Amino acid sequence: MKKIIYIIVPCIMVFFTSCEDEFIDLTPPASITDDVYYTEAEHFLTGSNRFYPYLMGWKDDQGIFSDHGSDLVGYYEGGDMQEYGRGETLAPVDDDYYTDTYEYIRDMNLLLERAETYEGEESIAEYIAATKMHRAWQYFFLVQRFGGVPLITTSIDVDSEELYAPRNSRYEVVAQIIADLDDAIAGLPNEANIGSEDKGKFSKEAAMGFKADVLLHEATWMKYVGTTTDGDGTSTGAGSAGYDASNIIPYLQEVVSLTQSVMNSGTFELWNYNDVLDNLSSNFLFNLEDSGSNPAGLDKATNKEFILYGKYDFIYRQAGDLVSHVYEGRLKPSRKMMDLFLCDDGLPIDQSEKFQGYANTPDEYQNRDYRMRAYFTYHKNLGEIPQNEDVELDGSNNNGYFNSKFMSWKWNTEDAYRATKTESYDIPLLRLAEVYLMYAEALYELNGGLTDAEMDASINLIKARAGLPPISNAFLTEHNMDIKTEIRRERAIELYAESASRYSDLRRWGIAEEELGEGVYGAVIEGTIYEDNSELYTPESYNYLAESTTTGVGERVCLTIQPASIRNFSRDNYLFPLPTSQLGLNDNLLQNPGY
Repeated sequence: MKKIIYIIVPCIMVFFTSCEDEFIDLTPPASITDDVYYTEAEHFLTGSNRFYPYLMGWKDDQGIFSDHGSDLVGYYEGGDMQEYGRGETLAPVDDDYYTDTYEYIRDMNLLLERAETYEGEESIAEYIAATKMHRAWQYFFLVQRFGGVPLITTSIDVDSEELYAPRNSRYEVVAQIIADLDDAIAGLPNEANIGSEDKGKFSKEAAMGFKADVLLHEATWMKYVGTTTDGDGTSTGAGSAGYDASNIIPYLQEVVSLTQSVMNSGTFELWNYNDVLDNLSSNFLFNLEDSGSNPAGLDKATNKEFILYGKYDFIYRQAGDLVSHVYEGRLKPSRKMMDLFLCDDGLPIDQSEKFQGYANTPDEYQNRDYRMRAYFTYHKNLGEIPQNEDVELDGSNNNGYFNSKFMSWKWNTEDAYRATKTESYDIPLLRLAEVYLMYAEALYELNGGLTDAEMDASINLIKARAGLPPISNAFLTEHNMDIKTEIRRERAIELYAESASRYSDLRRWGIAEEELGEGVYGAVIEGTIYEDNSELYTPESYNYLAESTTTGVGERVCLTIQPASIRNFSRDNYLFPLPTSQLGLNDNLLQNPGY
């Protein structure tokens, strides 16, 4: 039998369980073969724990996620996501997001196979459930990136026929994801029953929330995108096999049911410490490490908002990458992003009398949604309106703004950042705020609107933390606003830079061509301190001439980060191309359309 080498990583798994000595003593000590592993309950415990680092981590998030290159980010340096946002992706020879994911799935399939022949007395049900959740996570990642992919549920070997099989359709893969999540929900413990030493492990509520995420994604994809991206249908491809538009309504109904269960569990709550954090909860939540990461001395134990997340720690698992520096530089907001934030009367800036305009740098931050200041200003001194000094626009990738979401601070010290690569805040993969938004969106998609009570139970809770008044149907009608726009606005703002949510949303809503095809702009020049001011603004240092675009005060000339002429995102770009090396190995594996 082929020998499979398993790498045991005790430092990472300290969060979940102490290492058992017998794992180290197994013969041969450098490897654990199929013959001797997964024969005891402890093996299944450690095996399932070993999959947690396979979830998205900080290194992954900086490379291809975080909304980098989307319409909400006003920064350009080239690279994969800049090219993707412009519709310029080429099929790569290799793609680690494809090959690594299948390696992970193979490990999970092996555990599940061994579980079928397990004869021990100690229950392994929880470890099986966790592994089903892990496999569902990996397959959903593949579906979001590539659409239909080969569906493999056994631990294939180098000569297995499955290696040369055609792709399954996205609908067939999603059916397996749903089945795995049903098993996970049935077998995982409630969050309240997970001890402090095991925080970060999957809970029943996490599985329910993740299933809601999958169902909402697929229901809206079927509704707005349909089969238009299913281009692999030939005699050797699955194409749109299993597509059934009648699933849309039951999927959405289950999203409502699942999110209600999580919301009503009494286990989670929004992290709102505005009263002691100068209304900056939406900043400090995302760099929450220890009591030294914020002026109120709050640590991770106070965070009951994260439901599914990657666990990090100063001692056992630091980020290992330039998280703060990368997020500060690469996630500078675009003009569109800055103008999305409502004024504190709940109105868009083009309708509100409280909007102060753009004439001076701090003006547009006044009387706005708390998250605007939380995300896009520094917070070393609470109580200040940041950026009192005007930002010099000199072409050095400076669009007039910067980002501070996911930036690590050492509070009350001389150095702004933690030591390089030591950031240790958890990475959110699903949190309560998103559950509220999924609930609201599913209701809208089902009923075309929400009742006032449904708004109060979901979107208005998020707005309250942001310092915004609640909305109601009367308020929306009075101000010629609509709930669909407000739900989508909230997703753009609340989930900014989290897990590529913007790309996923634009595609599943079928509007990525329109939104990603627009020009990307930065600071307003016309009618501001920058106009005709050579000391603050040197237009010749930018790659593109400033252009007129819509702002909160009408058409104004703004910095041009990328003109619409170079942004050509199309329906073919909804899915990434498969790596050509895989196509060469398997003649039955067909490429996505457009590549």
